[in-house]
Amino acid sequence: MALRFAVQADTEQECAAGLRLLESLGLQTAMTPRLLSDDRWMARAVPRMTKAPAEDGRGPVASGG
Repeated sequence: MALRFAVQADTEQECAAGLRLLESLGLQTAMTPRLLSDDRWMARAVPRMTKAPAEDGRGPVASGG
């Protein structure tokens, strides 16, 4: 499961401010503020990887089956 956090805003400045809040929580930017087709702004952030991905490509934690 991949975690993504998004900011939606009416202006680029509001969107950038929301992204800075996510960064202050330890997330890293995955998408800088962009204007979407419906005239709103969006940015995304993801958790920082603290461990290298597993050799089987499933990441640092694998769910049980």
